[in-house]
Amino acid sequence: MKLNLKIWRQTGPNAKGRMVDYKIEGVESDMSFLEMLDMLNEQLIAKGEDPVAFDHDCREGICGMCSLFINGEAHGPDRLTTTCQLHMRKFKDGDTIHIEPWRANAFPVVKDLVVDRSALDRIQQAGGFISVNTSGRTVDANTIPIPKKDADDAFDAATCIGCGACVATCKNASAMLFVSAKVAQFAKLPQGRVEAANRVQNMVAVMDAEGFGSCTNTGACEVECPKGISLTNIAILNKEFLLAQTK
Repeated sequence: MKLNLKIWRQTGPNAKGRMVDYKIEGVESDMSFLEMLDMLNEQLIAKGEDPVAFDHDCREGICGMCSLFINGEAHGPDRLTTTCQLHMRKFKDGDTIHIEPWRANAFPVVKDLVVDRSALDRIQQAGGFISVNTSGRTVDANTIPIPKKDADDAFDAATCIGCGACVATCKNASAMLFVSAKVAQFAKLPQGRVEAANRVQNMVAVMDAEGFGSCTNTGACEVECPKGISLTNIAILNKEFLLAQTK
């Protein structure tokens, strides 16, 4: 395929960015989107030009690093798919593809398509964990019976990879879906009830302090989430937060 790429280029956090046009040929339909960008960068390097900076790591849809806004959609036109899992067969010969970084005040651009998503890490550090006593003999996990539905719901929430697609998609740049997944994961488990009140209050406080917006209730976050995190988790977050106010 021959493609026309319009890519956001920005040399640094304080630099003025702009869309730059590139033409690329020889793109195969079985290539992943990131492999196509690799191909472009090889051509740019061969010409002595600065390659396009973009984030990636596992390239297996697990780490959430490949955060790209493609033709106005987080992670591109496919559903339940990260950018690294998006294949070029989703595009046609001659297509023009717009490629941008996540757009949110809480995700400042580092360079080109790379943004700083450490705000999500700070939210996680505020309460996305359980404290356990590791001294002495380790307690067998199976000693606490957990209903299968609760375990399944907790696991579904835990599949959030923290990519930030929900933030980039929301017109208010809300992180509610991310935070709700991290809260709901433990809200469904007895191990998470001990610190439930502190967890939700601390994580919401940091979310607000980082500058994320309020939930719009439009559901765009669930649609664009590569792991299909459900909006019902936001309802769980709201319930947990209200309960915490009574403690």
